[in-house]
Amino acid sequence: MSLRVALAALALALGACSSVSTVRLQPENVAVGPGLEAVAAIQANATSAYVLFVPLPGGVDLDRVVNRMLIVAAKTMGADKVVDLRFDVTPDHGVWTLRKLLGWRSAEASGIAVRVAAPPDADADQGPEPTP
Repeated sequence: MSLRVALAALALALGACSSVSTVRLQPENVAVGPGLEAVAAIQANATSAYVLFVPLPGGVDLDRVVNRMLIVAAKTMGADKVVDLRFDVTPDHGVWTLRKLLGWRSAEASGIAVRVAAPPDADADQGPEPTP
């Protein structure tokens, strides 16, 4: 019985692991481009262990790290877009396939979450717009 518990604990420890790290940014201190306001810097990481080419418990890919982790975190923080997007994933072809025998595969994505600033009102000195 204790061997089963030990194997289950090992499988959980070696299984997929993911994290999202965020830090709020002061918009006046970070230049991201005209018409954009920095909200946060975000980094997402995911790792999956492999034993005999089988991922424990699930595989790692860029779709998960970029779309389901990084962009979701940015939208949750009130951002409209992500700029300066950088990503990396362990290849799953060529000689890298041998790493799946007893190893791991990881993916990482990072970027700056930004809010699109409203354009300045060119007719601000003429008062408020009439209501329709």
